[in-house]
Amino acid sequence: MGLNEQNRKDIVLYRVERAFTALEQAKGNFEMGYIEVTANRLYYAAHYAVSALLIAYAIPSHSHDGSITLFSMHFVKSGIVSREMGRLLNQLFALRQTGDYSDRFDISVDEIVPRIKPTEEFVKVVTNLARQRIDLLTKE
Repeated sequence: MGLNEQNRKDIVLYRVERAFTALEQAKGNFEMGYIEVTANRLYYAAHYAVSALLIAYAIPSHSHDGSITLFSMHFVKSGIVSREMGRLLNQLFALRQTGDYSDRFDISVDEIVPRIKPTEEFVKVVTNLARQRIDLLTKE
């Protein structure tokens, strides 16, 4: 990824902001009863957080599957984040796929409720890691 230090920092901070915005959108849509949209926004909150982290570490990814794989390889398997967070990201991706593309299955409230708080925690942890990396790079 051919970004200079300032561009990398700007993009990371933008993705962090988008992660928290998507999280708020998920909560708002859940309150209105839009379960499939909630699943979509929960996934995108996690996706933007992961994207920020990968960019902060200059790990290029060109797809959702690639981002999930790289996150697992560099951050879950190394123990930087928990295996539960890796599983959550995969679950959110599967729910988003179902909600966005499936004509035969609806997502239930019971599938979403237990993932809201963990996604909030996921976004906090992953975006903090991204911010720490950017702070470290700007101090060098």
